[in-house]
Amino acid sequence: MNKKNAIKLWKIIQEAGDYLKNELPEHPNHPNGRNSYAHVALCIKNKFDSSYKDIPDEKIDEVINYIQKLKNNPS
Repeated sequence: MNKKNAIKLWKIIQEAGDYLKNELPEHPNHPNGRNSYAHVALCIKNKFDSSYKDIPDEKIDEVINYIQKLKNNPS
């Protein structure tokens, strides 16, 4: 992904993390609460099999739509 798109995507990830703060369900592995920013980044990595920076530019809209789905369905 080019630098401009990576920066844009990181801002969207941060906004989603802000939105999901205190919205993620409790989990026994995270007794002090879950990190919503790490959650979004990890979900992206699992879905697209690579870090958000390594996803091809052509898929940026797909990643943005996926982040929106995460915001709508915190898990």
